[in-house]
Amino acid sequence: MGDFEGRTILVTGAAGGIGGATVRHLARRGADVIAAGRTEEQVAEICAETGARPVGFDLGSEDEIRAAIEGRELWGVVNCAGFGGEIATPQDTDISVFDRVMTVNARGALLVTKYATREMIRVGKGGAIVNVSSQASLVALTGHISYGSSKAALDNITRVSALELGEHGIRVNSVNPTVVMTPMSAWYWGRPEIEGPFLEQMPLHRWATEDDIAGPIVFLLSDEAAMITGVSLPIDGGYSAR
Repeated sequence: MGDFEGRTILVTGAAGGIGGATVRHLARRGADVIAAGRTEEQVAEICAETGARPVGFDLGSEDEIRAAIEGRELWGVVNCAGFGGEIATPQDTDISVFDRVMTVNARGALLVTKYATREMIRVGKGGAIVNVSSQASLVALTGHISYGSSKAALDNITRVSALELGEHGIRVNSVNPTVVMTPMSAWYWGRPEIEGPFLEQMPLHRWATEDDIAGPIVFLLSDEAAMITGVSLPIDGGYSAR
């Protein structure tokens, strides 16, 4: 399938599991993918595998984001980069960690959107943005005061961006995944006392895979979703439907 032929799509967090799977899906469907990481070296492997083009920038630096994006012929964006922060209660949270989580997950995604949409409007062919949010913005999860707050902010960025950019033919949506059981997440979610009760409450009773998330991301980017904008799509095995 080549339904993204001629369309350049920037994917942040491309060295990660969901980001890498998204790059693979888009490359298979003919997209010209720009794979973004903190450095070009970080995304070298996924670029070698898929033919994506590398770019590096720090999501905390507006100057680096501007320099990396300005002048590119962009059609789409996947804001997939994220930082998990800590597991903490409101009374115990480390505000410096909270600030870092908000900087990457909300502020960084907004800055990428700010500069990417300027180029998308300049190109004048419409386009689509998908923000990778979390089930933690839809339901309260113990210990997720920082992460959940950052993703709730990202969902609002999605809705307001959809409202503002519709006149330019640019759609903006979020996906809200449950846990993808990677080594990074296993330290917490893999604990028997956490995993068992959580999965018992989920109708599908399993963790998501990276492809479970990448597929809906690509759908929301595609013309098959041409009338969908401003939504936050749970990919959580039914957990938030409880």
